[in-house]
Amino acid sequence: MRASAIRTVVAGIVVAGAVAGGSSGAAVADGRSARADDRPYAATTGVGVHNAYEKTKYPYFADALDSGAGMLELDVWTNVFGGGWRVSHSNPLGNDNNCENAQRPEELRTKARNQRLDGCLADMKAWHDAHPGHRPVLVKVELKDGFQGRNGRGPADLDALLRSKLGDALYRPGQLAEGSANLDEAVQKKGWPTRSELAGKFIVELIPGTVEQGNPADTLWTDREYATHLRDLAGAGRLGDAGAFPAVLGAASGDPRTRYTDASIRPWFVLFDGDASVYAGGSVDTKWYADRRYLVVMSDAHNVAPAISATNPTEAQARDRVALLAGRHASVVSSDWYPLPGVLSTVVPRG
Repeated sequence: MRASAIRTVVAGIVVAGAVAGGSSGAAVADGRSARADDRPYAATTGVGVHNAYEKTKYPYFADALDSGAGMLELDVWTNVFGGGWRVSHSNPLGNDNNCENAQRPEELRTKARNQRLDGCLADMKAWHDAHPGHRPVLVKVELKDGFQGRNGRGPADLDALLRSKLGDALYRPGQLAEGSANLDEAVQKKGWPTRSELAGKFIVELIPGTVEQGNPADTLWTDREYATHLRDLAGAGRLGDAGAFPAVLGAASGDPRTRYTDASIRPWFVLFDGDASVYAGGSVDTKWYADRRYLVVMSDAHNVAPAISATNPTEAQARDRVALLAGRHASVVSSDWYPLPGVLSTVVPRG
C-alpha cells in the first residue's frame, strides 16, 4: 500500500486515547468518545514508548502517563547488591528514573525523582486517581536480571507489591481467566474485555531482561518462572493473587510456546513480544495470534524497512508505520516516539 493510502486509512479509523490532561478519552473520528469504544482490547492496535522512565524523555513519569501512549516500559533490577526493585537502564545498584513516589494526585511533579519500582507504581496510582476513566495502559516490565526470590524479590513478592500499590487499578490474570482453566482457554473462548471495560486499568507485562538472558548461571528466566507461578497459583485456587502477565519474548514462526519443555505452563502465555522487523518480514504468520486473540507487542518499530527515526520521525512516517504493523496484527507498536503525543494516543483496528 502506498504511504498516501495508508495515511488515508489511518485518518479514517484513528481513535485517540487519553492525552495530556488525562480525560477518559479524546474524541474519535465520528464524534464518539474513546470511553464508548466497545471493541475488544485484542482487536485494536495502540502505540507504546520504550523506556518511558528515562528523564531525557519525560521529566516525570506522570508526563509519560499524560502522553496518551498505550504502553509504557520500565526496566527493573533485583540483584542482591542493591535494595528493593530498582528502576534504571544501566545502573544495576541504584535508581535513575523519573518516578517520584507521589502519594496523592497533587504531589505529582513535586517530589524527588529516582525512586524504586514502588515509587513508579505510586505515581501510576496517583495519576489514576486523578483520571479514573483513563485508557487501558500496558506496563511492560523488563526484569533486567530476573527474579531474586531468596531476597524478597520473587514472583509472589511482585504480586504483593502490584496489589498494594495499584489496587483495583490493576487488571489481573485471575480476572481474565475467570470461568476458564487457564489464560489460553479464556482468551480463545471469550477474548479480552473491551477497551471500555478496561478503562481505568493497568495491565502489567513481564519479559526476561538482557542481563538475565546473558547470564549462563541463570537457568530460570522470568517468563518461565512467572508462568510456572501462575500455573501453581491456579492449582492452589489462588490465581486471584497474581498481578502480571508473562510474555513469550522473541518473534518466531509457529507457536513459540513450544520452546517451553514443560507443556503445562504453555497455556499461561497469551502475550507475545518481539522485534517488529521479524513480525513484518513475512516469516511469521501474525494472523495466527489475532485469530486466537493473543496480544503481540512489536518493538523497535522504526527499524522496519524502510527505517525511520527512532525518536523523531515525521508524524506521517510514524502513522504510516503504525498502520503497516496494525495490518500485521500488532497489538502494540513500540518505539521511542515520545515527541509525538498525537501518534502515541493513536488506536486503530488490528488487522
